[in-house]
Amino acid sequence: RVYVVVPMWPEGLPESGSVQAILDWQRRTMEMMYKDVIQALRAQGLEEDPRNYLTFFCLGNREVKKDGEYEPAEKPDPDTDYMRAQEARRFMIYVHTKMMIVDDEYIIIGSANINQRSMDGARDSEIAMGGYQPHHLSHRQPARGQIHGFRMSLWYEHLGMLDETFLDPSSLECIEKVNRISDKYWDFYSSESLEHDLPGHLLRYPIGVASEGDITELPGFEFFPDTKARILGTKSDYLPPILTT
Repeated sequence: RVYVVVPMWPEGLPESGSVQAILDWQRRTMEMMYKDVIQALRAQGLEEDPRNYLTFFCLGNREVKKDGEYEPAEKPDPDTDYMRAQEARRFMIYVHTKMMIVDDEYIIIGSANINQRSMDGARDSEIAMGGYQPHHLSHRQPARGQIHGFRMSLWYEHLGMLDETFLDPSSLECIEKVNRISDKYWDFYSSESLEHDLPGHLLRYPIGVASEGDITELPGFEFFPDTKARILGTKSDYLPPILTT
């Protein structure tokens, strides 16, 4: 099972041509990955939801207004994304981490982005660190070292809760539960009304997956909340495909 957390949209104005082009390539990448998952399942004679094996998330926050809450003197310009987000009290949490945890055994944390600046080799300086504990590997029993503890604390921070199923993220029960929670949190995040604080920050990435692996819009969500930016992105008419920001 693979759990992937990405930004709701890349750094920059979500309606801009460069961000929309990146989102378009992101959609194509997700589509390629889901098609591979579905092909592998069908090779085994299985017809299952591919999100039970590969699922994408983003992070967001939403809080009700509290009595005595600080209010800045300046207000955003009217009819702007920032004003709409403030009125809805809805904000994405930007994901900047380049990190992967494998089987609660191994962790790698780095600085490189998948772009020309990081990957060129002669521009930005980058570094990555990988680590494991030799006495906490899953030979006869699940790994229960510090990497497991860190992953559990991270899930607690993002989901706002602990559950026994989280101990085994490779289980069907775990990924189905995390998907159900993140689906519910997306509904809370994107709803018109706000009755209480968002209980956690892990949101379903707002896409659908068709039976053949094609990435589709979630019903009612062509655009990110509070913006005029298409979630699936737009193919650029003027940025060359070789360009990455």
